[in-house]
Amino acid sequence: MSLIAEQYKTSAFPSLKERFGYKNLHQVPRIQKVVVNISTGRALDDKALMETMEETLRRITGQQPMKRPARKSISNFGIRQGQIVGLSVTLRGSQMEAFLDKLINVTLPRIRDFRGIPETSFDGNGNYTLGIREHNVFPEIRSDEVENLHGMQITISTSAETNEEARALLDALGFPFFKPEVK
Repeated sequence: MSLIAEQYKTSAFPSLKERFGYKNLHQVPRIQKVVVNISTGRALDDKALMETMEETLRRITGQQPMKRPARKSISNFGIRQGQIVGLSVTLRGSQMEAFLDKLINVTLPRIRDFRGIPETSFDGNGNYTLGIREHNVFPEIRSDEVENLHGMQITISTSAETNEEARALLDALGFPFFKPEVK
């Protein structure tokens, strides 16, 4: 059992059930999936950079990324319909738990000047999105082999219905939210 799964079972689940007064066990929020996205803005014309980004995402998540085509053409950005504009991986189950454990305990502390993740990135439906500017903070990526830095977005989809419930769930699982100092 992963650290995240154990933490959910022993501390998060009972505290959430008590705090929000859930009558049914299935009402207690849980993390359903994690989606990791890379936008390929600079790599639209550079096939080597696209392959590097794909390999990076594969190494970080342990899954083959899906190529995301543009749904419509946008001439101002030089994008044609059907052109690959992004890469994404959806993680569930034990792979999701292992990724979240690595994200919380290894990756986020490696970010330079890290003080915590922002509390304002909830979408109103219980989902949280986190942006990472440099992919080399992940332990699978060696800094000596990085030629071009790129960022990624990580979306954590929960079964919570409100931001408050989702925040309580992520707090209970050990997500390091930024807490501004009170003067």
